[in-house]
Amino acid sequence: MKLGLAPHQIFAYTGGRPLDPGRPCAVFLHGAQQDHSVWILQSRYLAHHGFGVLALDLPGHGRSDGPVLDSIEEMGARIAQAMRQLELQRLVLIGHSMGSLIALEAARHLTERVAGVALCGTAFPMRVSEELLAATRNDPATAMEMINVWSHRASIAPFAARPGNPGPGFSIVWENLRLMQRIARVNGRHVLANDFAACNAYGGGIEAIKALPCPVLFVLGEADSMTLPKFARGLIEAAADGRVVRLPDTGHAMMAENPEGVRRALTEFAHSVTAAIAG
Repeated sequence: MKLGLAPHQIFAYTGGRPLDPGRPCAVFLHGAQQDHSVWILQSRYLAHHGFGVLALDLPGHGRSDGPVLDSIEEMGARIAQAMRQLELQRLVLIGHSMGSLIALEAARHLTERVAGVALCGTAFPMRVSEELLAATRNDPATAMEMINVWSHRASIAPFAARPGNPGPGFSIVWENLRLMQRIARVNGRHVLANDFAACNAYGGGIEAIKALPCPVLFVLGEADSMTLPKFARGLIEAAADGRVVRLPDTGHAMMAENPEGVRRALTEFAHSVTAAIAG
């Protein structure tokens, strides 16, 4: 389905079921230069276990209209604007990497509707080295390859090794790279450079999380070399009700590397925070 008014509509995958406004709703936000498909297992599971689901493509990503937006604040405000069209009152905002920062900003605009926020593979500040930022602008193909390797734990980063290739014709690492390549340019702009610059510049994380009265879940991969778990400490300490799930032997691409671990953490949290409101 599409949210918002043309020509700036946002695509939302509903998990294979029509959106039921009577149910609590899980809203999934992807990371830099990706789309809703990174959440396919987790979003589909929740859609078939008591929740409405909106797995969004951010503006200028996937099936959503462009242009890409320049800042985390703009992205969060656009998501909140789209969500206000719907009569949904028990939202669980779930974001990965850049999407976790966007979830914080969107929650600030939708406070009265948000039952909980889940931040996966998060860090604040989400700094990007000057060398990598330059590569995203000047040599994006090489930057994508580097990021794709760093996003996976060391045991599967080799492109032909198990468990990265759990079966014939299936490769976690290559599929992630191909997804990034499909979303490389929008309206002549390098999406990766835009997204990484937005993450690097974002300074509102502590203020945003302090403004949230709802519980916040942190899902952290212990083998994450993109957003090291220690860099989530400031957000965890600033949250009024912070809950932490650490996934062993899991890298930054946690939804693909450890889909069941992520699903369990999100499902338990979503049921907990929405049941508390219903009660």
